[in-house]
Amino acid sequence: MNISPIWLKTFCTVCESGSFTRAADRLGLTQAAVSQHIKHIEHVVGPVFLRQGRKIELMPAGRALLHYAAEIDAAAHRLARRVSPDQSHAGAVKIATPGSSGLGIYAALLDLQDRHRDIAIHHRFAPTDDIIDAVLDNKVELGVVTQRPDDPRLRAEKIGIEPLELILPAGVKIREYQDLVEIGFIDHPDGPSMATRLLGQVFREFSGVKSIPCHGFSNQITLILEPVARGLGFTILPTFARKAFRDQSKITVYDHDPKVFDTLYVISRAEWPLSALARTIVNEIRAVISAKQA
Repeated sequence: MNISPIWLKTFCTVCESGSFTRAADRLGLTQAAVSQHIKHIEHVVGPVFLRQGRKIELMPAGRALLHYAAEIDAAAHRLARRVSPDQSHAGAVKIATPGSSGLGIYAALLDLQDRHRDIAIHHRFAPTDDIIDAVLDNKVELGVVTQRPDDPRLRAEKIGIEPLELILPAGVKIREYQDLVEIGFIDHPDGPSMATRLLGQVFREFSGVKSIPCHGFSNQITLILEPVARGLGFTILPTFARKAFRDQSKITVYDHDPKVFDTLYVISRAEWPLSALARTIVNEIRAVISAKQA
């Protein structure tokens, strides 16, 4: 369907004014030009006006076209709000984060929405590889990851660091690497990569996560420490996630040296600039990560 925006504007003006003559005056056109525009439209969609003397009434095709014009106008306003440099606190944005750091980020973004009710944030939790794929597939505008991607289609901006911890059941003592093997590992979506980074630096005997018996798995960040608290195994999580656990008395953190940190990056598509709202979100994430490190 090919309807000129000029014809559509004429049609809407006729509807608003109630006559071809008044529409012509508003638009600075001749009445013949207004009639010609309406004829072009009716050639495409069929009759839009029922003419009874000087009175006009919308026909079904006319009502449908008026609804179509309203949808186009609303979409144009949404686009203007989306790309306007002044719209830093209005609109919608989609973001994906790891469950660990995402816990603090989620709360901070809810606070941001509470202060600015015109913001809508769609937040999903996912492991790093899924977050990268979601940004590349344009399913989310922003992602937070712990590895700088080498894909040229992605922009990566460092926003802070995230301490990793070896978390044990309360009262359990670790003297050597073999003690960990006997306890067993509680896995999670980012577990293998986190365990590799931490255990590889702390224990020379470490030869890979697969060499440690797996005693459980959970993809819910708030539940990963439940089996640890019950003495079923150990796990590796960022400090942010450990502090969110409901019962700190049932877990303990192994005091290891060297300390191990993940670097956090916010990623987005490199081919186009961030929207003003997305930049606001990035600044908010940076602030909450910095506050947790203070």
